[in-house]
Parts: sequence; structure tokens; C-alpha cells
Amino acid sequence: MSKIPVTAVFDIGKTNKKFFLFDENLKEVFNTYTRFDPIPDEDGFDSEAILPLRTWMIQTFLDALNSPEFEIKKLNFSGHGASFVHTDEQGEPVTPLYDYLKPYPEELLEKFYKENGGKMAFCQQTSSPPLAMLNSGLQIYFLKHAKPEYFKNVKYCLHLPQYLSSIFTGQMVSDYTSIGCHTGLWDFEKMDYHDWVKKEGIEPLLPPILAGDTLLKTKPELGSIPCGIGVHDSSGALLPYLEQEKESFALLSTGTWAISINPFNKTPLSESELTKDCLQFLSISGQPIKISRLFIGEEHKYQVDEMYAHWNLPLGTYKKMKFDLATFEKVSSFGQKRIGFHYLKPEDYGLGRARQTDWASFPDFEEAYYTFIHELTDIQVASLQLVLDGAPVQRIFVDGGFNANSIFLEMLRIKLPDHEIIPSDFPNGSALGAAMLVNKKS
Repeated sequence: MSKIPVTAVFDIGKTNKKFFLFDENLKEVFNTYTRFDPIPDEDGFDSEAILPLRTWMIQTFLDALNSPEFEIKKLNFSGHGASFVHTDEQGEPVTPLYDYLKPYPEELLEKFYKENGGKMAFCQQTSSPPLAMLNSGLQIYFLKHAKPEYFKNVKYCLHLPQYLSSIFTGQMVSDYTSIGCHTGLWDFEKMDYHDWVKKEGIEPLLPPILAGDTLLKTKPELGSIPCGIGVHDSSGALLPYLEQEKESFALLSTGTWAISINPFNKTPLSESELTKDCLQFLSISGQPIKISRLFIGEEHKYQVDEMYAHWNLPLGTYKKMKFDLATFEKVSSFGQKRIGFHYLKPEDYGLGRARQTDWASFPDFEEAYYTFIHELTDIQVASLQLVLDGAPVQRIFVDGGFNANSIFLEMLRIKLPDHEIIPSDFPNGSALGAAMLVNKKS
């Protein structure tokens, strides 16, 4: 029996570590996943279990390589951003993979901005809102100045997707999609590494930048198979849409974060946009793409848990509700704001908010939930508008968790009457994008 030719992809998220096989039509034919408990770093803060992850990846790949059913023809990787693996000459990690939520020493941060022209000027040049450890380039500065005993052993600083590729190829490279992911490394005016990278002597630690569709080869013991260099997961998720759509569009990719992406918006960032968590990514070819971010998934979880506790309701209650226009019109007719947001700051977008939520002022769960989604979609529309201004589009695709929420979608439609709101889903879009990348030249 002849084997099915497949493209293999490791999709390494912060929580789930997944492995996929796609057939020649890029249809998923196999998947498996695992999770790892975090390992405390030297300061006691959680860090990625990078060595157990590497062991699992190699074993999973070897099992697939020896499968009687599939023949692996290509391999690629997608991984979460804002994560660096610092290695020695042999590619062995010499530090933990620091979590991007790890606190950044305040004095060191102030010193960095002072040396580099001030916070907002630096953020504008690098299209990176001030996010401390989430500006992953600043992790290297942190390593050099706060952890010199580790830094002296570092030969390469690899973004996570490229580290994953190096496990299989032994080659050290960089790619645009990771560099352009709010790292503070890239000067979007000069389209080159920012001066601070050169001044600090960090540039030699960053391997050569290759095009996103570059093919290397896996090590002989891993089959000498054509292998990609990895892609930042958000950029990977955009690729299936760019491939399928002939007209301009925006993508609202929802989950823990709602990421508004307009791949057709090349306008420079203003200081005002940066303060609203608007930034630019780099595409696989190094072109700027405007995006904005909103922490709506965690906000939704927090507020719904509060409502369930107040009305003593079972989990999943909101999922049984369908959009009702009369209820929307009722809650939107209130003159004052009623929701005290936990994570989001509506005032950043010129919107008001209640100082705290008085759940007893709502007659029932339905009105409370509608009010929350009404005020949430006001903020979401404002965040979306940041990437639509200067490059308007007619169609907005919504994928991820919120594309199944009819109340959220219908409120967006009412508030964006000139746009077509299209619920869409490429299941496992990041992995699919990575598979597409290594098949581009076929």
C-alpha cells in the first residue's frame, strides 16, 4: 500500500503543543498534542519547559517518519511570539525561555528608554507599544545588563519559531514575522535593525534574516527532508486568507486576544495609536502590516464568571442565547455606562465606563450579558477602526472563539453598517499557514 504524502507542522502555542499532518490538498489528516507544566526560572518565575518540549518534538517526528501510513515530504513550525531562546555555539539553550509576563526591572527599563531617545519616540520608531518583556528584544537587553553570567555564554538569540526549526536543521536563522512582532528590534522607518541593537553589540547574536518561504533540510538522521524556518503564529494565521481572497479585507482574529489585522494598511503609526495598543507586524517578505490588540477573551471570561456567580448559573449559559434585537435596543438606550471593566480601559478609546458593576441593577442575566457585550463591542469597534483608518476595506472576517457568538457578531454588524462581517474559520490557521509557506514553491 502506498503511503500518503504529507506536510508536517509543529504548532507551539503557550498552552498546547500540537503536531499536524496535512495532505497534498492541505487537508488535516492527523494531529496530536501535549502540554507541559512550566519550570521556574532562576528568579522563581514560570518559564517554558524548552528541553522537555524538544524531546517530545523529536520523538513525535520520528514516530511520524516511521509511520506505515504517511510519508513526510515537508516540515515547518509556527510558534508564539515575544519569546527568545538563547543558545550556545551548538544550539543548546543557555538560559530559560523567559515568559513574556515576567516583570521587567523598572530601573533598567527607564535606563533603556533614556538611552534611546525616550519611550514614545522609541516606540514609534519600532512600531512597538511599551510592553516590557512582551517587547522581546528588550529581553536581550535585560539578559546583557541583569544576567551577565548567562549573557557571556550566548552565541545566538533565536525567536521561538526559528529555534524549533534549528532543532531539526541545525541551522541558525531569523525571519521577518518574528522580528516584526512588537519586539522593539526593528526600525520601521529605516527598515533595518534599530540603532540600539548595533550599539549594544547584540546584532551579531541575531542570525541572518531569510525569506519566510525559505526551505532548508532536516539533519540526515531526521530524514534530510525540506524544512521551513518557522513563522510567528499570528502571521501564519493570516496566510490562508491572503491566499484565498482576491479583494482587500481585514481579519479580526479572536481568542484570549482579539487581533485586528489589516494587511493592506501601510500608514505609519502615531503616538496616539501606540497608546491604544496599535502596532505593526512584518509580513513574511518584510512588509509592514498594521494591527491592533484587545484583551477581550480574558475580559469576557472574568465578567461572565462574575455574572454566573451573581445569578448562580451553570457554565455555558451564555452559549445558549441567540441575538435578540429588542434586548439590544433596550440596553443600548441607557444613557450611562454600566460595566466596570477589569482588564480593558475604554477611556483609552474615548469611551466612558462605570467605576464598578452593580449586578443588582440588572433584572436578569440576559440584560447584564447584553449590556456587557454592547459595551465590549464599542471598544472592539474603536480598536478595529485604528487599522481601518487610512486603508478602508468592505469585508471583515472574524475567526477564533468569538465567531460562534451571534450576539457579539450581530452587534458588530449594527455598529459597522458599511462593512460585511463574515464569521470564518480556518481550523488551526497558524499550522495551516506554516504548511502553505513550505508548499509555496511547489
